[in-house]
This record gives sequence, structure tokens and C-alpha cells, in this order.
Amino acid sequence: MYRLAELLRHYVKGRPDNLCIAYEDENISFAELDQRSDRLAAALLGQGLASGDRVAILATNKPVFFELLFACAKSGLIMLPINWRLSAREISGIIADAGPRCIFADEEFVDNLPPCAEFGDFKLIALGESFNQWRDRNSGDTSSDLAADRTLVRDADSTVMLLYTSGTTGLPKGAMVSDRNIAFHQRHGREMWGFSEASVNLVAMPLFHIGGIGYGLNAMLAGGATVILQQADPQQLCQAIVRYKVTHSFFVPAVIQMLAELPGIDSKDMSSLEFIGYGASPISETLLKRALKIFQCGFAHAYGLTESCGTVITLLPEFHDPEASNKERLRSCGRPVPWAEVALFEPQSMTQVATGEVGEICIRSGMTVKGYWNKPEATADTITADGWLRTGDAAYCDDDGFFYIHDRYKDMIVSGGENIYPTEIENILYEYPDVAEAAVIGVPHPRWGETPKAIIVSTPGVLIEIEALMEFIRSRLARYKCPTSIEFVEVMPRNASGKILKRELRAMTWPEPDMP
Repeated sequence: MYRLAELLRHYVKGRPDNLCIAYEDENISFAELDQRSDRLAAALLGQGLASGDRVAILATNKPVFFELLFACAKSGLIMLPINWRLSAREISGIIADAGPRCIFADEEFVDNLPPCAEFGDFKLIALGESFNQWRDRNSGDTSSDLAADRTLVRDADSTVMLLYTSGTTGLPKGAMVSDRNIAFHQRHGREMWGFSEASVNLVAMPLFHIGGIGYGLNAMLAGGATVILQQADPQQLCQAIVRYKVTHSFFVPAVIQMLAELPGIDSKDMSSLEFIGYGASPISETLLKRALKIFQCGFAHAYGLTESCGTVITLLPEFHDPEASNKERLRSCGRPVPWAEVALFEPQSMTQVATGEVGEICIRSGMTVKGYWNKPEATADTITADGWLRTGDAAYCDDDGFFYIHDRYKDMIVSGGENIYPTEIENILYEYPDVAEAAVIGVPHPRWGETPKAIIVSTPGVLIEIEALMEFIRSRLARYKCPTSIEFVEVMPRNASGKILKRELRAMTWPEPDMP
């Protein structure tokens, strides 16, 4: 397994002038990325930082994320991406936990940072021209020989990045990502999703998240080009696909929906597209049919988490035929990648369940992170002594090895003594025409304790009749599993990776309409 710096220098030797990163009007070659990351590593070390020190970045998507990642891979420093959407209090909590020595931040986010004196002294550097001047002024000697020497002594299992979990079920924890963990993205890109030196990858997912920076390495580590956008604006996405002849990209289904509804999308030249990955939620059959017609490319579902350093289960393009006799596989997240062992365990006894039975997804792989920063107890609770990563997700596996997510165990609804998995209901809702997004939560019930409530985003301009929808659900599910109320909303609350925040849905005060 190559290390990150070695992979970069491999392409520097073979294709130094080829496009590596495109961002706005800036084109960066592999040689330029290597030189920039060398200068940044030298500047940080020249400021007195040492191996193991953390360097934070609080910014929107831009090339400096990859400059810093490779600089840390070369120097022994640890990159700390911080979600800029967090509150000042949440950001302060991460800084207090990780203790960075240096923070790079966009000007607009500086006010969200705590005073240096609050958590010990750290150097704050505003991104932009001042960052370029700081890096170049402090870079010192960056000869390739010295940079290569630094790479050779680095342990591939040492931490190269701290990624704080999204905190959907509690306070964020810093997952320690090693050089070896993240280098698996080269193998995944080439073997699973068809990346090559000819690929052009469009990256609009946030780079402070594994779904952004991890996915963003797929083309780069295959020798291809990476196009970075600050956000997943459908108009900008469409323009970028046409301008750069994009071959690969990754979106959450809500973004695919927005692209499919973009006025004039049918007349745009999307012929360069070969692959669109999606994750965070299933894709509805209605949307998939529309997207296949527009984009004429392969689709793949990805299941993974921060602690697995990205995708470990994928539903490949050949299983995305909505007309196939086994189209129910569209509700699955696919099969494990070859280098990941995936099994289902009963969460209390940790005994493996039989095929078709529901258990907790557990993963054993070289991609599994080392643990949580400064949290040995949380690490022991999540990663077993024999290397199984406990995901907290409930699923079952069919005879052909396809995994079907039921839900997170913490989201399970207990109604009248019966266990109800919201994802089972959501999968039925996604089969209904004009249901664009769906989420099911448990709400209090005077007789049954709690019952399912469905929250739905419908296709724009379409009014879904509740009675017809309930008849559709009842014909496919046991009566006790069916929602006792349905609410329509314009938008779902989501975290940075696109996952629906059910804790926010539960916190809302919902009117209770009479069900038919």
C-alpha cells in the first residue's frame, strides 16, 4: 500500500504538467500541488510545529484542503478540518479537544473562533493572499530531497487527519485517520468506481467531511483531474459538467433531484458523464428513472461513515435498473468492497445473526480508523478488541450478500411492544410517485407508547393525497408499522454529509392531523 506523499510524487514523475485540481479560474498541475504542499510543510515546521501537532482549517471548499493534507502527510503533522457550519460554541469545543497549534480560516469565519488565550496559544492565518504570503515567506528550504527524506521516515499508520463526527447521536468525536486508511481511496476509485488517469471528478461535497475529502481523492490518486466547487448549486454543477467534461461525481439524492429539475437540463451536453455516486439516503425509483434518462450514466450507492474512512459497501451501476425483476435491490446499499469484512451481530451478545435476520453492521477493514482522539473509552465502545467497528446501524443481509439498512438502533420505534424500523417504512414511501424525500420518527402515543410519524417532501408543484398514500403503505406493510400521522415539509434538516437530522425533526412540535 502506497502512502499519500508517495502516490502524489508518482504522478509528479509521470505526468507533472497534467491537470490535478481546477478551482474557479485556477488550474493546478500535479507538480504544482507537490511544490505547494512542500512549501506549506516547510513553513509549518519552520514555525516550530513538530510531528503530531494539529493544524486546523475552517474554510469552504478550495484547493488548500489538499495542499494541507499532503503537507501533513509529508511532515508528520495532523490535519484538522472543521465544519464551518457549526456554531462558535461547537467550534470552540472541537478546538479545546484537539488543541491545534495553527488554524487556517476564511475571513468570514474568523469571528467564530475562540480567542487564542482561551485554549492555549495557536497561530491564526487568514486564507487568501495573506496565506500565500505567509507560506512563501516561511517555506525556507523545500528541496525535493529533503521532502522525500521526511516522507520516508513517516509511519503509514500514524494519524494524518482528525475528522470530527457529525454528532447526529451525540457530541462530536475526533476520528483518527491514518495515512494507510485514506490511501485506500486509490484502490476504491480504480477497482470499484472506474476512476483512471482520464477521469475528471467533480467534487462539491464539503471537504471537511470524509464524503468530500475522501471522495475527492479518488481521481487524484488515480492520476486524474479534480474539479472543486464551493457548494452543490445545481446551476454551477451543470456548468462545471459541461465546461470540464466531467466523468464522475457524487451527490446526495436531494441534489440529484435539484439537477433533474433544473430548467433546460435536457438540452445540456452531459455525454461526458460515466458515473454518479450517491449516499446518505436511498434514491426513489421515480427519481432514478428521471436521472438515468437525463444523465445516461451509471449510478452507485455508497454506504460508509467517518470511522470507516469512507465507502465500505456499494451498490454498483449494474444493479440500478428500475425495470429489473429484482429491482428491490435498489433499497439495499449493496455488497462490501473486497478489502472490507462486513458482518451482522446481535448488539448485546455480539453473536453473529443468521442470513435474513436483523443485526448491527460491523466492519473489519484496513480503512477502519485508529480510534477517537483522547477518548479511549469511546474507542473501546466502538472498535472491539478483535477489530470490529460497530456502526450502530441495524440491517439484514440476503442470500446474495446484499445489505439492507433498517435504521440506526437509536432510531428504532417501540410501539405496543413491537420493534419498528423507520427505514423499512421510508423505503416504502420512496416507492410512491412524487415522494422526493421521506423520514420517519417516533412520536408519543397515549396507548402504544409511540407510533411512527412520516415527514415528507413532495416533488415541487405536486399535491400528494394522504388517503391514497396511506392505502399504498397499508397494502405493503403490517398495520402496526404504518404511520399514524403524515406531515409535509418544504425542506429536511440535514447535516453536512446530507443525512437527515432526525433529532431536529423530533424536536419540532407537530400538529396531529386525523388519519384516514
